[in-house]
Amino acid sequence: MLHRLNAFRQWFPTKIRQFAARRALKRMPGPFKLHIGCGEVRFPGWIHLDENARLQNLDARWHASDGLPCPDGTCSFIYNEHFLEHLSPDVGLAFLRECRRALRPDGVLRVAMPDMRESVRQYWDNDWQNQPWMAKYGYSWIQTGCEYLNIAFREWQHLWLYDQEELRRRLKEAGFSRIVDAELNASTYPELQNRETRPESTLICEASP
Repeated sequence: MLHRLNAFRQWFPTKIRQFAARRALKRMPGPFKLHIGCGEVRFPGWIHLDENARLQNLDARWHASDGLPCPDGTCSFIYNEHFLEHLSPDVGLAFLRECRRALRPDGVLRVAMPDMRESVRQYWDNDWQNQPWMAKYGYSWIQTGCEYLNIAFREWQHLWLYDQEELRRRLKEAGFSRIVDAELNASTYPELQNRETRPESTLICEASP
């Protein structure tokens, strides 16, 4: 009986979140544009999903394990910044597969995140002291390169950092066939231009089914 009660406690909040997210989609004309893990950032005409229910700009509370709240092939664009590295590899791959399922054949997923290779380079070249985010986010107290690298890997609930090779590998495993590297705030798609809010987003890819 206790096992069934615990299972219900896990199942019920997920169903509530999924229901609310689907209601949010019904209020928007398709095809949909999803901003995943939106935080405080809002894009006009996009649907904003995040786990933090206290955010003012949220369309619906959503968790990565919920699955995207839209039918197959109904999204034109999906965007996330500094999100995927907070998921374990298996949950991250499941999320990418959900993005692949939800996208139209001509749809695009844009992923922006810190680059593990760049963090290692900064450590190796002893260039880590010059990173603007340290002062911006209150990390000026870091004293050594080793401490810096451990912060980059472990802080902010990071679970899996990516470099270009690893991100491309996971996108291919998720079923994406067209994968291109992108520069900060630059895209051939107007809907994906000027989306990044963090200069430390040094690894950016756009992927299509």
